[in-house]
Amino acid sequence: MTITITAFEKSPDRGRGLARDMSVRWALEEAGLDYDVRLLSFGAMKEPPHLAHQPFGQIPTYAEGDLVLFESGAIVLHIAEHHGGLLPDDAKARARAITWMFAAVSTMEPPIVHRESAILTERDESWHEHRLPTLENRIRDRLDQLSHRLGGADWLDGAFSAGDLMMISVLRRLKSSALLDEYPNLSLYVARGEARPAFQRAFDAQLALFTAASAG
Repeated sequence: MTITITAFEKSPDRGRGLARDMSVRWALEEAGLDYDVRLLSFGAMKEPPHLAHQPFGQIPTYAEGDLVLFESGAIVLHIAEHHGGLLPDDAKARARAITWMFAAVSTMEPPIVHRESAILTERDESWHEHRLPTLENRIRDRLDQLSHRLGGADWLDGAFSAGDLMMISVLRRLKSSALLDEYPNLSLYVARGEARPAFQRAFDAQLALFTAASAG
């Protein structure tokens, strides 16, 4: 059965591979799976046909036959559990990899997204410049902990897994700031993920859509 995911018709990330379909694309590429992409305008994302599949009006969704999923982390987990290359065979190592997936979206991502939201929506407020350092220090607390755990290893727990895929996808959101540069081992960790052929294929596919939309 053909896998179909949804993505922005005109991505607000301007082709930087930060839209949330990127981690799903990456997982599909790592698993060697073919997939189609259905592009949605911002208006179509809020209309009943899409809301029936994604009740919060976001992207991506994943459809395979009569199975429809939403939330990028859940989709990546589904791909990883049913196809090789993203989770270890050993049961305990597999559980640890899934734990890292949850850590990426539940522990690392919230303060990063909070900072992004503050920059986008609060920058004209008189107190913005005083509040931003507090938000960035919350991110540093998490980066300190993650940097200590990773140490000099290539990946979080042995071989590359879906846990690394999700964690690197979250950390990439910091590349427009200088925060990640403060942690050389985390910067190298992200670079290793971006150097994977599957990542490059996913990135190029997303960038091509943005380029085509801009030209149109």
